[in-house]
Amino acid sequence: MTPHQKVFALITSIVILLFILELVRKRKIKEEYSWFWLLIGLVIFILVIWYDSLLFVTELVGSETPMTTIFLFGFLFLLFVNIHYSVKISLFTEQIKKMAQKIGILSKEIEDLKNKEKEK
Repeated sequence: MTPHQKVFALITSIVILLFILELVRKRKIKEEYSWFWLLIGLVIFILVIWYDSLLFVTELVGSETPMTTIFLFGFLFLLFVNIHYSVKISLFTEQIKKMAQKIGILSKEIEDLKNKEKEK
């Protein structure tokens, strides 16, 4: 990794860390989601500082170049994020369906009560 690439990767990881911390501080992202993004920034930082660790992981995975390893883990990360959000969306869809049914039932009960009141 060239010195230019190292500096760029270090700056990128620091910006990610600071950006996530700022989002948490402003309550734009929940703490439960921030840990994962902070972990990503920290991993990038560690891999840049200890480049030998990236070479070790590259050899462990069986990749030809460290860049291939980075793309592999980037792909796996995005796959994990998509699966996570798919699960969340499924849960929210079910909750919305149940709430809509409850609102329908409550609306019907209110309408029935109003009709009873008018009949008196």
